[in-house]
Amino acid sequence: MRSSAFAFLAAPLCLGLYGVIRILDGLDGSRGPGLAWTAGHLVFLVGLGFFAHAFRTMWTIAGRGRLATAGFLAGLAGELAVGVQFGIDLVVGFGSADRAGMDASFARIQDVPGVDAAFYSYGPLLFFAGQLVLVTLLALRRRVKPWAPVLVLAEIVLPLLDKDFIPLGAALLLVAFAPLLRGAVPQSTSDPVGSGRQGRGDVGSR
Repeated sequence: MRSSAFAFLAAPLCLGLYGVIRILDGLDGSRGPGLAWTAGHLVFLVGLGFFAHAFRTMWTIAGRGRLATAGFLAGLAGELAVGVQFGIDLVVGFGSADRAGMDASFARIQDVPGVDAAFYSYGPLLFFAGQLVLVTLLALRRRVKPWAPVLVLAEIVLPLLDKDFIPLGAALLLVAFAPLLRGAVPQSTSDPVGSGRQGRGDVGSR
């Protein structure tokens, strides 16, 4: 399960690298268009692939029960929303000569009914909700530290206060994921948390 372990390392690293590039891009007082804007967004999109792998692994470890499945699907739906948002950002960046042109394009796109809610305001929140649900379930199974959900919550809240905190949030997420870097996934997951059943795949028995 080395690929699973690598996903838990690469996902936060890509998130953190995006945050660092974003900060560097803004040192001149404006973010985008340009190489830094494009590179940062591409790094984050690569990171989304690793997050999808990590979510699937956490869903498996958590037992694939109803709550775990809800968290997994929420995470994937949120990833889709964030992916579309970053795809829009890339297209706008490529098609604009300066930040003013980007802002005008963003305004037109977000004026389309449903776009702002689905891909900017609410849809991306599912990505973070999925993270929190899955990590909380793993904490209940003692596959991550009991305080790991607190770190994930901080990773979610910090960028809401200031997006320059994205690298710090990514570091906290990496700490939360640390016990999963060994990549051990149970062979059987037949007793999902919240399913009302207890089976032989209890990964929390270690």
